[in-house]
Amino acid sequence: MKNLADVQSEKDKRNLPIDKVGVKNLHYPISLLDKAKKRQHTIADINMFVLLPSEFKGTHMSRFIEILNENKDCIDIKSISHILKEMRLRLNAAKSYINMQFPYFIEKESPVTKIKSLMSYDCIVDAVDDNGKNKITLTVAVPVTSLCPCSKEISDYGAHNQRGIVKISVRFSELIWIEEVVDIAESSASCDIYSLLKRPDEKYVTEKAYNNPMFVEDIARNVALKLKKDKRMDFFSVEVENFESIHNHNAYALINSKYSNDF
Repeated sequence: MKNLADVQSEKDKRNLPIDKVGVKNLHYPISLLDKAKKRQHTIADINMFVLLPSEFKGTHMSRFIEILNENKDCIDIKSISHILKEMRLRLNAAKSYINMQFPYFIEKESPVTKIKSLMSYDCIVDAVDDNGKNKITLTVAVPVTSLCPCSKEISDYGAHNQRGIVKISVRFSELIWIEEVVDIAESSASCDIYSLLKRPDEKYVTEKAYNNPMFVEDIARNVALKLKKDKRMDFFSVEVENFESIHNHNAYALINSKYSNDF
């Protein structure tokens, strides 16, 4: 076979680096660490990029896929650093990036009847390798129930409640399990949410939420205080959004930590 031209490696004279160049929206199977079952297989939407120096015309797109294929048996938070390094070295880049979005499933028992069912949680892993220095951020979106303290206080009976989403982003020095992040969110709300409930379970969760009223601000603060106590955290962000049941708007709260682990 005759030598084929490597156009991507040709010199570019416009003197403009490109911050991110690569492949997007790659639907790909991954294997994750599972606290209860050791491994969990799911499907991720993956974006992979590198910084393109000003002197190069383009990058070698096929190498992104090659690197994924070589690591297909173990693509998780622990292996991300290795994949980032491979991208950076094989594509002659100073920086490499990976973004993975995927559902994560946890088997959960209903509170009274103890029936088991699967709950899914939307997760995102954002990772960057900057000349060998890594930053990995895990984001988990957790559905919860909140019950309005004001509604309970002013009503003769009942109180309005709603489903909300607690979105927790963490950057850590030691491994944080997805299950740990989910537990922090669920334990900070009026009640957690289940995919399967029988009547005794419905009675339990209804009464638990009624006895545990919280504003969106309460949930955000509860989550932030728990994260602040965890010494593994280098950075965290907490977003809470309640899909209001009696208002034509959503309620929202956000707390960001500082990098010094202090507010």
